[in-house]
Parts: sequence; structure tokens; C-alpha cells
Amino acid sequence: YQGRAQHLRAADERREAITAAVRAADHTRALIVDAGLAVPLVTGSGTGTLVHEAASGVYGELQAGSFLFMDADYARNEREPAQPPFEQALFVKTQVISVCEGHAVCDAGHKSHAIDSGLPTVAMLPPERALRYANGGDEHGMLYPDGPKARLPALGRMLWLVPGHCDPTVNLHDFLIGVRGGLAMGVVERIIRVNARGALT
Repeated sequence: YQGRAQHLRAADERREAITAAVRAADHTRALIVDAGLAVPLVTGSGTGTLVHEAASGVYGELQAGSFLFMDADYARNEREPAQPPFEQALFVKTQVISVCEGHAVCDAGHKSHAIDSGLPTVAMLPPERALRYANGGDEHGMLYPDGPKARLPALGRMLWLVPGHCDPTVNLHDFLIGVRGGLAMGVVERIIRVNARGALT
């Protein structure tokens, strides 16, 4: 698993990194086979590079994980033409609890989403009405107009945040709410317990 390669922004940088990793994995497999041991499976990969591992002929199993949810950090990557069209599926719901001159405050601070790969983005707004999320500490986030026609959201408005990093964001929650049909008009289909919450070993 080439963790650092997953978030190289340029597609050719990721391709080059995985080309080197594939050579190393193939060479290591050959050494093990030459030593008399069977290598029935080479496994690895990640969401940002899976098209390269899949095309290599070396990997018999791909262990990409973030594709299930996606996040704001992966959204910053240049897309590979051959990559499946993964969509954002993990959101943190937040409510505007205060509106001041120049910014609004929401109730989702970094206790609700991981910030190791950057701050969340505000979802489902057209670019001209975009809001920028800024760190307001543990419990709060600050929202600033970021598009040419953007306005501060009203007190009480519900918004959806795209977390910067999906994996550790899931680890902060006891439950996920499974919605089918989209956030605006979808139906809650199930409540999913995060059984591994806090399981760090």
C-alpha cells in the first residue's frame, strides 16, 4: 500500500509512484518464489491509485477503501481518465447556530470530522453561492461567503460538510445514517453502527 501516493495531486505523479511500487512488489514476489515459497496472492492498492495496480498484472486483490465514502482531500486529486466515477457518500450534518457580521457559526467543530487532511468543504451549494468553512475549534466551525453571490446562511439552516479525511471521520462517530436517494430528498434506509469505533489496535 503506497499511502503517500494516494494524494499526489497530479495523475502522472501517482502513475510514476505506482510504477516503482509495482516493480518492487514484482521483484519481491520473484525472490520469494525463487526461495521455494509460493506466492498465491499479491494484495494492496488504494483509492487514488487503484487503476494502476489493477492494470499492472501483479496485484491479485485490490484493497482500496476510501472509494466507499470519498472525501474533500481525494476530491482535490486530478482524476485518472480510467478511474471509476466515485462520488461523495459521507457527509457531516451541521446547523447554523449563530450569524454575525461577516460570518456564521455552525455546530460542527473538529470533534465531528478529522482535520489531518484539511478542513471540510460545504456541500451541495453552486459555486457562485459557495461557503468556506474555517476552523472554529473543537465544537464550532465558521462559515464565510466564498462565491460572488454567496450570502451568510440563516440561523438554524442545516448544511452538509464533506470531511477532509473520511476514515478518521468515521472513527469519531458511533453511528452512520444510511440514506438512499440523495441528501435533499432521500429516505433514511438504515442506521449503521460503527462497531470498530475507537478500535485503534
